[in-house]
Amino acid sequence: MSDQTNNLALPYILPSQAQKHVTHNEALQRLDAIVQLSVAGESSLPPSDVSEGACYLVSEGAGGAWSGRDGMLALRQDAAWIYIEPRPGWRAFFMAQGQLRAFSTDGWHAIALDSDNSLPMVGINTSPDAFNRLSVASDASLFSHSGHGHQLKVNKLSPGETGTLLFQTAWSGRAELGLAGNDDFSIKISGNGSDWLTALTISPRGIVRTPARPAARVSLTAGTSTPASGSRTGFDELHLLQGGFTLGPVISPGIGNRLLIPETGLYLLLLTASTLSSSGHEAVLEANGTVALAAAVGPASTGAARHAACTLASLNEGDSLALLHHGSAQYEFGSAKTELSVVML
Repeated sequence: MSDQTNNLALPYILPSQAQKHVTHNEALQRLDAIVQLSVAGESSLPPSDVSEGACYLVSEGAGGAWSGRDGMLALRQDAAWIYIEPRPGWRAFFMAQGQLRAFSTDGWHAIALDSDNSLPMVGINTSPDAFNRLSVASDASLFSHSGHGHQLKVNKLSPGETGTLLFQTAWSGRAELGLAGNDDFSIKISGNGSDWLTALTISPRGIVRTPARPAARVSLTAGTSTPASGSRTGFDELHLLQGGFTLGPVISPGIGNRLLIPETGLYLLLLTASTLSSSGHEAVLEANGTVALAAAVGPASTGAARHAACTLASLNEGDSLALLHHGSAQYEFGSAKTELSVVML
């Protein structure tokens, strides 16, 4: 059996040993120096003013009391020096340099990052993984300037890849902005994390598109008709449609369907009325069969005429639009004839 431990060379108390307290105290002294090892400085000569418990690294060419102790740790204990030989793998904090170092067979070396000064992953108050190599759990994250401006960069490999910021609720996606699968800047939204709508895109040429904005251009099927005064007509052909517009209930009495508003907001409405003849007429755009929004009015005429009315209106989701007719006129229905265009602003 060896008379000291393998790793820290602490002396054992032997069965028949006298003055066991001496061996015990020597082991405690070594433990006190080696555990949480702190090196006050590095020198070839002992310092003139030294505190009890201070530990120094003896440099090459040591002299004085340290002569012949090159590379060893010198621990000041009870006004004398205790020498400890470091072993590979030991770590020590060098106070003068503010640096953590590890010992190997060729000396003490700063514990550094990889050769390219990188870390494979970092977690701040949470655990990273192979996909989320940087993970932060915090109430806020601050990125500030260093005397000038500040940029946050998200870089992707190629146009077909994704470089975006994804906003989630309970780990389920709700909004995403950035370059999603192409080089157009886009904003996408989702109510469930699975079904996504593109609310806005900006092309590399600066063209802004809002593919989810409610917009529609509607009419009755192409043809002519003379609606009775006080009757209503609706729509049955959707020439342009986006953002959730749908046809609602059939108008009775009358022809066509009501147009249903998909979202609450401010709308621009353009009504055009095309007639072949008229004894004086008025086509009133109504909301919910009660609220007049705009009217295309035409005088008596024996020839073709075209009249229009444009307005802004605040409409609610579920409101319905139809035309109320006054007077008598033979209308031309269809695209670019008597029709309604609606867009949410």
